Amino acid sequence: MPHVIVKMFPGRSQAQKQQLCDRIMEDLVEIAGCEKKSVSIAIEEIPEAEWAESVYKPDIEEKRDTLYISPGHTLSGD
Repeated sequence: MPHVIVKMFPGRSQAQKQQLCDRIMEDLVEIAGCEKKSVSIAIEEIPEAEWAESVYKPDIEEKRDTLYISPGHTLSGD
């Protein structure tokens, strides 16, 4: 069933990460109509220096056709 991976810069507390996952879980259950026991959520902390190669290029640039929400910036900050 749904497996969500949240990729973001390091720096959030464990409590913030747990709150984020709890909210994602609530919305998945409500909107996707699945059971909590079917959902898994991971958080991957990616250092800013690695963002372009590890996330932006492979997950955003190369998969634009799968994005439902696109970032309002480019790697150059436009």
